[in-house]
Amino acid sequence: MNKLVNDNLYETRNNLVKEITLLSDTELNRKPDMNMWSIAQVCHHLVLVEEASIKAIAWGLKDNDRTSKERKNIHLILDRTKKIKAPKIVEPDEKLFEVPQIIDLLNESRNKLMAFLSTIEDKAILEEKSVKHPALGELPLDQWIEQIYLHEQRHIEQIKEIKLLIDVKH
Repeated sequence: MNKLVNDNLYETRNNLVKEITLLSDTELNRKPDMNMWSIAQVCHHLVLVEEASIKAIAWGLKDNDRTSKERKNIHLILDRTKKIKAPKIVEPDEKLFEVPQIIDLLNESRNKLMAFLSTIEDKAILEEKSVKHPALGELPLDQWIEQIYLHEQRHIEQIKEIKLLIDVKH
């Protein structure tokens, strides 16, 4: 994995954790309205997406038939004017979370991702194989890795909006 992708994964996750560290558990779990996710749910969704991405990449590495090399403009995922419905598999729990618990879940999913990526000896294979992404279509595996931090950046902006809506003062 190239250094830029690694740095972006690291920097984006640090920015996310900074956004939530000072929240109270009440603020973390407060929904701006009944049709919106709480910050805890946004974070839980990010954990689920990261874990699903690992599975998708692993599956793509095993599947010898999927060799689409067509690059996608994955930065489209940052456009929050385009709503993307989360697939059922990555919809967050309704249960309440605590801030340290969410941070632990985020750390665990990132550690799993990095451990998994470290097992891929020939990183070039990631550009040669692809798997269908629910929002972006057939996607090369290296772009699956990139979409993790881009998707996270999208949701950091959502978290900032939620904080304004629920009137977080810090």
